[in-house]
Amino acid sequence: MIFITGATGNVGREVVNLLLASGEEVVAVTRHPATAALPDSAVVVEGDPTRPQMLAKALRGVEAVFISPRALGDATAGAATVEPLKLAAEQGVQRVVVLSAVTVEYGVGYQHFADAFKAVEDAARASGLQWTILRCSDFASNALVWAPQIRAAGVVRGVYGDAATLTIHERDIAAVSARALVDAAHTARTYVLTGPQSLTQREKARLIGEAIGREVLWVEVAPEQLRQAMLSQGVPEDVPDRIIGYWADHVGWQEPSSPTLEQLLGRPALTFAQWAVEHAATFRN
Repeated sequence: MIFITGATGNVGREVVNLLLASGEEVVAVTRHPATAALPDSAVVVEGDPTRPQMLAKALRGVEAVFISPRALGDATAGAATVEPLKLAAEQGVQRVVVLSAVTVEYGVGYQHFADAFKAVEDAARASGLQWTILRCSDFASNALVWAPQIRAAGVVRGVYGDAATLTIHERDIAAVSARALVDAAHTARTYVLTGPQSLTQREKARLIGEAIGREVLWVEVAPEQLRQAMLSQGVPEDVPDRIIGYWADHVGWQEPSSPTLEQLLGRPALTFAQWAVEHAATFRN
């Protein structure tokens, strides 16, 4: 049995689906089970990963745990990871797989956000469980935040449009995660997972346009303008700084490409163009 935190996130949901398809039993944790829309064959548990005592019963009989820092509160996720992993060890859980970020590997973006991911990794290593760390590049699904703008006006207003990343498809992350959760051969490994192609934000907007059959333009705005716009939409105060700092550091610098994903899966990584086609309905008006 596999225990998934962040089960309704883009990666978590894919991990759940892959594990169920392979015949594994899955406990999927969500704060809102009524709206989670998870498969009927998953054991859906209402709970808050930051309050692990609520989840003690659900951990019984579990072999491996998937930790998504987002489900634990991002900036405070390191401290929030310690207690649930301690509880997991007490319940006989054997392995933990942690979703992390390449910002730990390369130090891009604001340091305190890299430190937060590193703290989650450290908690896993100190837990006594067999651990696997997945340091991932920019998620393709991060582009979903552009959907309202694209549907309304066919534009993306953002900062540092020339910043490039090796954007990775969430299904590729999930495929590696699922393997690590069921196979102890990945114990004590830290994998860097990147997408197959370096793309600027402008290029990603263009590819979304190609997928939906409509030109999508990039409109550069000032960082403070973006920050205030995000805050006015109720985004937590630390999120705009994390995003702006990350993209600022990617102007004129490219994170190294890693062959690990292709080696582990035995196939090429999925492209952003494929992702855009798969999600075209979200961007269409």
